[in-house]
Parts: sequence; C-alpha cells; structure tokens
Amino acid sequence: MTKKICIIGGGASGLTGIKACLEQGLTPVCYEWTKKIGGLWRYREEDVEGLGSVMRSTIINSSKEVSAFSDFPPPREYPNYMHNSKMIRYIEMYAKNYDLARHIHFEHEVKKVEQAPDYDITGRWVVTVQKVGCEEPTQDVFDGVMVCAGHHVFPIIPKFQGQEKFKGRIIHTHSYKKPNGYDDKKVLVIGVGNSGGDVAVELSSIASQVYLSTRRGAWIIHRVGPKGRPFDLWLMKRFFNIFFNHAPYPIVCYVAEREINNRFDHELYRLKPEHHIFGQHPMVNDALPNRILSGTVQVRGDVKEFTAKGVIFEGENEEVAVDEVVLATGYKITFPFLSTDIVWVEDNKVELYKFAIPPKLKHKTLIVIGLGQPVGPLMPISELQSRVFALHMSGKIQLPSEEEMMEDIRKKDKEMRKRYFGGPRHTIQMDWINFMDELAELAGVKPDLASMFFNDPILFYFCFFGPCLPYQYRLKGPNAWPQARDA
Repeated sequence: MTKKICIIGGGASGLTGIKACLEQGLTPVCYEWTKKIGGLWRYREEDVEGLGSVMRSTIINSSKEVSAFSDFPPPREYPNYMHNSKMIRYIEMYAKNYDLARHIHFEHEVKKVEQAPDYDITGRWVVTVQKVGCEEPTQDVFDGVMVCAGHHVFPIIPKFQGQEKFKGRIIHTHSYKKPNGYDDKKVLVIGVGNSGGDVAVELSSIASQVYLSTRRGAWIIHRVGPKGRPFDLWLMKRFFNIFFNHAPYPIVCYVAEREINNRFDHELYRLKPEHHIFGQHPMVNDALPNRILSGTVQVRGDVKEFTAKGVIFEGENEEVAVDEVVLATGYKITFPFLSTDIVWVEDNKVELYKFAIPPKLKHKTLIVIGLGQPVGPLMPISELQSRVFALHMSGKIQLPSEEEMMEDIRKKDKEMRKRYFGGPRHTIQMDWINFMDELAELAGVKPDLASMFFNDPILFYFCFFGPCLPYQYRLKGPNAWPQARDA
C-alpha cells in the first residue's frame, strides 16, 4: 500500500517535499494555511500573526543559479539577484511544471501533530487540521510528516529599560512592509542582521535620520563580486571550500577579513565586531556603506534605555530624539502544533539530526524541512532534505542509528559553540557546501569528483573550480536529471 505523507506548508520547502514524495511513489497531502503557494516569499500587505512575509523591497541574498531548484533552473532572462516578485514567480513556475498544486489543500491550518495509537508498531501520525472558516477540525492518519512551516514566523521582541515611557511607535521587521509613514521621521533600527540593514537603507532615503543600533557590530558582504559578477558565484567553490576546511582558522579569517575590508574599513565605520568574520552570520548589503558615508544612517551602540521622546545609547549620556523604532531582532524557533517531546526546542536550540530529524523518535517518520541559517541559500538545502526523507520513507535508503545521529548533533553543536558567539541566531548555522554534501551522501547523490576527474575532466573543472550549483546533486544517483551536466 502506498504511504501517505503529510506536508505542512505550501512554501518553497513544502513544494520540494511534494515533488520528492512523488519521485519515490509516495502520496503527498499538503496543508497550506493561506490561499496561495509561496510561503515567506509571497508579499502580503497585511501583517498576520504566525505568518511570515517578505518586505515589499526584498531581494534575494543569493544569486539565482546558486539558489535554484536542482532540476529546474530559473529563466535566463531573470536578474542574478531576484526581487521577491520574480522569486515568487519562479516558485509558481516550478509548481506548475511539476503539477504540484493539485496536492495542496489551501486554507487548511494544522493544529496538532501527535503519534498515532499504533505509532510504536507503525510509526504513523495523527494530524488535526482546521479549514479556515470552519469550526470543527478534522483528523487524518499519515505514515510520515514533513514540517515545512518555516522559522521566520514568531518574532523575538526584547524589552528595554524605560520602554514603557516611549511615546513613539515600536514594531518588529515582521510587521514592516514598506516605508509608508516614515517620511521626515527620526527612525531607530535595532539589530544588524539582513533585515535590519535592508530597513535602515530603505528608510534612509525618506527619513530625516536613521540610527542603526548594534550591540556587537557586523561583517558586511556584498552581492556584487569581482568584475561585477555575483559574489557568491565567486566564493562558493569547492576549491575555496577545501582551503576553508583545512587551512588554520586564523589564516582563513585574515584572508576573508582583508577582502571584506578592502571594500570599506569596518572599524572606521564603527561596525567591526570583536569576533572574526566566520564567528557571526554575515549581513548581505551593498548600499549600507554608502548610506553611512553620506550620514543618512548613523551607526550607534546598544540601547541603554528609552525616554519619552527617544533613547540613550550605551556609553553616552545625552538623549537622542527618535520618532519610530523598528526591531530587527530575529525570530524564535517554535512549532505550536508539535509537543517538545517530538521536537525539542530551548532558547532557539534544537535537537535535530542534520537540523531536520528528531533522533530519539523510535520511528524516523517525521522531519523538519528548511530549518537552518546557511552561509548560502536555504532552498537547495530544503530540497535535498526532502529527497533524503522521501528515499528513507520509500525504503530505498537507511538512516543512521540514534547513537550516530546524537554524535553528529553533539559534533555540530561543539563546532558552532567554538566558532560563533552565543545567541539565538547562531543555533542553526551551517556551511553550505559541507552541509549539502552531507545530505547528498545520505541520498546517494553526492558528485563523485575522483571518477569525474578521469572520466569527464571538463565537468570536473567546472564542478571543482566553478561555483557549486545545486545541479551538481542531480548528476548521479536516484532521480538524476539528464540536463544537469549542461545546466
């Protein structure tokens, strides 16, 4: 009998889940809370609690070829860095090409996922779903569950001393859509992640002044690389990855920091952190240095306290007048429909093998897709995680034992604690090529570079010295794509 798989979420990760199930002869049933596919990448004017959405101006941080689905390249005429309107169109084309939407139940919210009474024997799950507008929920039983609900959903809202005195508006970037209403205002943006940088740059063109508050500083990388080509196409190469993996860490950091500082001196711009460049998830922003140089964005330290009409920064005594505050303070990882017995989460730390599979489940029939903060694009990781799970559920591959999974989790946690400063945004970090290769090895689709060197040296050259594109993971193994070599 065909196994039935529940897929929670109809975004990019959910779509790769549907396709992976179909490739392995499984029956996918996808529940999507909204009326359309796309998840986070579909821009929405309204701010809905529990529903992530990009800002109107959002552009992807990874170039299109690096971010591509492994067997469906983006249109040639699309720009290297796609605006969210292009990104959602690409996702829609992918869904249409593989006829994925017919497996989606739109306007269905998953309320609860729990082990079936016979779970110990069958590994099955009971999923409770409520259709929008209906009072009574329904239940169904599934052989497996793929959680593709995303993690940019529930914002972290910090509390500051004296915040209750402040007369202006305070919102999180989760609620920020476009710059309407900020004309001629003094705006404080707290946090220097990608969203904080994007908001500061956008508002600096209409606000009277933007202050960018940072506790630790940030290393900023840019989209435009050598000779005007995408920076990630230059950086994300297996050749460079070997250097990164095997050269002494201080040397790797020195080389990278020198390259980054050649564009602008981070210390001069008051952005240089105490930690090395690979000790923090970098910010991707091409325009911020120009805005700092022009004075429309001023970099300040952490907020010590709020006043009625502004803030006082750490190390300063004078009040700085502020009308509006935007919190770019990240998101908390949580799954309201899952108990912590199934997926353990504490202070944004998770206990998941490959950031996906709960290791202590008796039956490995549930997976979390797309939970990660890679130095690179997330979409290809989601796709490969989906392929691994579908191959496992169809009995074509075997996953490691619980002991092996826990050892891998401990190893990764040790590596992260050694390299990154502590904080809620550095609990799910992953290096893109290394992590993709680990998943590919499980799925049996890792490129065989040694064989390639002797049998197809031209392809070897492009795979080793060229950018590591997702198409490499369709060259061999289950569901290889005949056009992968040409792509």
